[in-house]
This record gives sequence, C-alpha cells and structure tokens, in this order.
Amino acid sequence: MALFLIHKRTIPTMLSLVIQLILSFFTLSSFSQYTNCRTSCGNIPIKYPFGVDDGCGSPYYRHILVCSDSGKLELRTPSGRYPVRNVSYGDPHIVVTDPFMWECEDGENFRPTRPFSLDTSTRFKLSRQNEYMFFNCSEDDVIIQPKPMFCEHYPERCDSSCDSASYLCRHLPGCSFALSSSSCCSYYPKATESLRLMLKYCTSYASVYWRNVGAPQPYDQVPEYGIRVDFDIPVTTRCLQCQDPLKGGGTCGFDTENQSFMCLCKDGNSTTHCKDNEIARRSRKVHVIAGTVTGISAASAFGIGAGIWYLKKVRAKAPVTCGVQSNENRLF
Repeated sequence: MALFLIHKRTIPTMLSLVIQLILSFFTLSSFSQYTNCRTSCGNIPIKYPFGVDDGCGSPYYRHILVCSDSGKLELRTPSGRYPVRNVSYGDPHIVVTDPFMWECEDGENFRPTRPFSLDTSTRFKLSRQNEYMFFNCSEDDVIIQPKPMFCEHYPERCDSSCDSASYLCRHLPGCSFALSSSSCCSYYPKATESLRLMLKYCTSYASVYWRNVGAPQPYDQVPEYGIRVDFDIPVTTRCLQCQDPLKGGGTCGFDTENQSFMCLCKDGNSTTHCKDNEIARRSRKVHVIAGTVTGISAASAFGIGAGIWYLKKVRAKAPVTCGVQSNENRLF
C-alpha cells in the first residue's frame, strides 16, 4: 500500500494551490461565452440582435440563425432551413433563398415545391417589398385577372387576386425568355398562410424582392429573386451601455438559463457594462452562466469537490505526518 505523507506546513500551500486551480477553471468558464460569440459566419457579419452561439445577441432571436459546419449562414423557420444571402442592420432585414422555388433554369419544368413560412411568435415578418409569382394556378380556385391601374397607387382598395398582367410576369427577372404555355400571376400575401393556400392550387412559385440600388426614381429599385424578411432590433439602455466603448465595449448577450440580460466582457460577465466595478467581485464569487461551454468536465468537477472535502477533513484533524493511505484521507 502506498504511503501518504503530509507535513503540517504544506497544508496551507496545498489549500492555496487547490483554490487557485478551482478559480482558474471557473474563470475560463466565465470567459467561454464571450469568446464563443462569433462575429461572422462566412462573409456575413453577425451583430446584435443576432447570435449564432447560445447566449449571444437577443433572446428574442435565440436559435433562429445557424452557422453550418461549412460556414454557411441559415435561417431556421417552421418550413425548413434557408440559406441567408445577406443581412442588413441599417435597414433591418434578411434576404434568404428558397432552393425549392422556381428558377429561370427550370423553364417550364416546374419542380415540386413547398411554401416558405415564418414563426409568428418571432419578431420576423415578410417584407412589403416582396412579390410572389405563381405558375399554372387553377382558375377555379384562384382569382386570376389583370389588376386595375389604380391598384398600384391604392393597393389597400384592391383584393388579393392574382394579377395575371403584372410587370414581373411580363418581364421575368434575370430570364431571357417569357413563359409561353404556362400561366403566371403575381400576388402579395397578407400572411405566410396565404402562400400555403396559393401553392395548394398552383404548380410552383418564385419570390422576388425589390432591392434599392440608390439610383434616381423610378430606377431606384430592381427586382431580384429571394425572400426579404424584416426584423426588429430591440434597443435597451443596458445594451447601449454594454456596447459603449467608453464603458468597456462589451457584447450584448443573455443568461441561457433565465434569458435575463448579460453584458459579455473579456474580464467576466456583467449585468451592466464591462467597466462595472462589480465584475471583479463577481469573478471572485465564481459567477458562471448556465448552458455555456466550459472547460470543466463532470469528472473534473467531482475531483475538485473531492479535493475541497479532503482539505476540510485534514484541517479538522491533526495532519498525518507518516502513515498508510486509508479511506479517511483518500482523495479518490
């Protein structure tokens, strides 16, 4: 059996080393959420209110954006995951592509498709700059007719019929041809449920959004394939304080356990801003956000706990100066 020797003077030193080890583990844990907040996915910047790592950004958009293993940003919706083409934070919107919708390369060969949908509980909504083209719709189930000219100026006075004489159908964006044997009409849905109903009676669809190119009117917008999704940026005083460079320039995040606000800083996490004097005290108290990736495994945590228990036992009794290791002073 192995001998276990401890000198009385070595106990404070060992206690200090164990405490330092514990604090170093938990300090790394408190840093982990900050360092895990990626600022980009591929070539698309990730800023507040979004985050591709849990605990980053606003909890309103938790688990909405996904950065795939190949570095591609995707939007998660009830109807699937869609590649994100770009994200604008100045004019808050996301443009996604639907791989199931009709493309020019398909010609008049319409593939099976599915409707794009959004979770109505999120702060996303379909942009008013979207228009949808539907192909080969049943005239018995869908109102297909040219819309009067005044509908362009007073759209609220027009019903939701599918416009067969639309500009988009007569000038298919990006296509060098016009559909000859297939019908086309454009339609703006008032809700994503309308897309589902339309596709029930139409063969396929394509989404077009009007992109602002900054040219003089009426050439300031051009149609491009894609789905524009608008979003809100929740602005709070705490987030502004957290991001303020004069107050440390932190990253706005949230506690993954209760979703309360958290300012993520290089020197620890704060409920206010990174230069808050409480950060040092909070770090000493070993404040760890639940659910973040940490460097402590279950075995490590057990080992540290056992070490603390053992040192308490040793301090409570006279130190063993020479003896046989027993169950009373065994570490593991």
